[in-house]
Amino acid sequence: MVFLVLGSIGGFLSVALGAFGAHILKQSLSADSLAVFQTGVQYQMYHALALVLVGIFTRWTDSPWLTWSGILFTAGIVLFSGSLYLLSMTGTKTLGAITPIGGICFLAGWAFLLIAGTKSF
Repeated sequence: MVFLVLGSIGGFLSVALGAFGAHILKQSLSADSLAVFQTGVQYQMYHALALVLVGIFTRWTDSPWLTWSGILFTAGIVLFSGSLYLLSMTGTKTLGAITPIGGICFLAGWAFLLIAGTKSF
């Protein structure tokens, strides 16, 4: 149930942040910075939907692989998307070093979801 809630919150925030970027940040950020921000929004939405799926799947099975998949998707959203949001708005280039860690979390989350699917269903 927790991943369904986290996914719903993540999806809501993704829509809100996308609108914020399109209507407010568009006036103050460069085109490159706005593109970085939008990449964060896109990946947040993709993985919010993945979290919703994990939340639904956990109602059928109690797989530790599913649990870890949800944890990694959540960490990926925070690290990947969060670092892109901060990077685009502050211009602090060192934040870009965090982004690949979030990407690795996303990849591991998908791998764990694959393992959960092959072992649990």
